[in-house]
Amino acid sequence: MRWPRRFVLGASIILLIPTLLLVRKLDEIWDQYNVPAYIQASFGHSFQDQPPPISGQVGDKIVIMAKLEDEDTGWVNEYLPTWQRALYTVNPSSQPSPSSSTDPILTTPLNKGHESMAYLTYIIDNYHSLPSTLAFLHSHRSGFLSAWHTDTPLHSNIDALNSLQLAFVQKMGYVNLRCNWNPGCEPAHRYNKHVTPEVWRSVFAGASMSQFSQKGNKSYTPEQVGSACCAQFAVSRERVLQRPKKDYEGFRRWVLETEKSDAMSGRVMEFLWHVIFGMDAVQ
Repeated sequence: MRWPRRFVLGASIILLIPTLLLVRKLDEIWDQYNVPAYIQASFGHSFQDQPPPISGQVGDKIVIMAKLEDEDTGWVNEYLPTWQRALYTVNPSSQPSPSSSTDPILTTPLNKGHESMAYLTYIIDNYHSLPSTLAFLHSHRSGFLSAWHTDTPLHSNIDALNSLQLAFVQKMGYVNLRCNWNPGCEPAHRYNKHVTPEVWRSVFAGASMSQFSQKGNKSYTPEQVGSACCAQFAVSRERVLQRPKKDYEGFRRWVLETEKSDAMSGRVMEFLWHVIFGMDAVQ
């Protein structure tokens, strides 16, 4: 009788371990996707309804965005009309599709580094004529799966920008549009496998000393690097101008020349935007 009991006990333990791991993973996803707020906001909300467009004059603020040619970003024009727009097509064809938009067709030097190529290209090309507030945003409007990292109950970038406190951006200089630390800034995430000491030094090679000011030398690399994902943030013009234009040219050159892939070079930049704009390594 002992053997069957031991067998049952052993089998139970074997089954318990993956079950606990699965529960832990589901709990992490539950937190990342902010599922409770999404469910609560969904009650009484028809996903066929359109938010009422906001009217008003275009302000001293701009949305900078990277998009694929076939992505529909008409929602920016329609629902964020008080924002200037700089929408970069990262994979333009030789014969672009007809568009009703009057915005100029903006492109990047290369489709690499995910959104970072568009972000840096805008700063470099407009360094001497920046508006007061710059919002760097993804091209998706909303969606539980595609926009889970947008920190509003329905993961809506429209809601995110319409609720953005511009005075707070001016006060802080840099504001991550995601407040949830998961993923990117939880204690376990801060020993960053993407931003190794070698990567840190190569990205900041030749850059101004601002990010090394506490240590006073360029051999310094932080032990931990962490920030809430996922490369959506707002900055003030003054904070951008704290770095010389050549720094941004150097960051873009790193993305262009690194052997890292499109995704991996973009991931490195995702974890460094807050540092580039003058914040501590763990933010």
